[in-house]
Amino acid sequence: MTTPELSFYTNPKSRGRIVRWMLEETGAPHSTEVLEYATSMKAAPYLAINPMGKVPAIRHGGTVVTECAAICAYLADAFPQAGLAPPPHSAARGAYYRWLFFAAGPLEAAWTNRALGVTVPEERAAMVGYGSFEKVLDVLEAAIGARDYLVDGRFSAADVYVGSQLGFGMQFGMIDKRPAFARYWAALEARPAKRRAEQLDGAMA
Repeated sequence: MTTPELSFYTNPKSRGRIVRWMLEETGAPHSTEVLEYATSMKAAPYLAINPMGKVPAIRHGGTVVTECAAICAYLADAFPQAGLAPPPHSAARGAYYRWLFFAAGPLEAAWTNRALGVTVPEERAAMVGYGSFEKVLDVLEAAIGARDYLVDGRFSAADVYVGSQLGFGMQFGMIDKRPAFARYWAALEARPAKRRAEQLDGAMA
């Protein structure tokens, strides 16, 4: 049986760095197409893949996936030999989905609003999915605690995505450098696949 071709669309100065790391963790063979923001990313060939005109995206055979958390979840399932997701019917699968999409929803929305200087009035907090920036960080800090990994004591795609959000946010001052966050991210950043990904993106940048 022939393995479907996997294509990765990215820019080294984008969230594509998250997917690059995930691809290195899977070990899956793939091709990479680097797109430029004002030109090829907005051109018809790529808009046929992602009408948003944004990266990253992947095409695996006839399947196109966009959005970092979705790509991470897809790759974990597409390449199960890498062990990057709990088995589909295991109890740990719920926590795995929970933290992947907690980072894609409340965490990213909270730090993005903070970076933009958007302050949610206290009386309107119920209208935003994350409630408050401080609450989001408190919940995530409690989840990480003294653990090495978020789900079932094992590294997973949830750590790739959550760790990337924390690392980026702390690097640029959008997320507080709480000791639990710094410890968790330092261990993830030292992974061989993460280091390879950084070298590849650094060379392209």
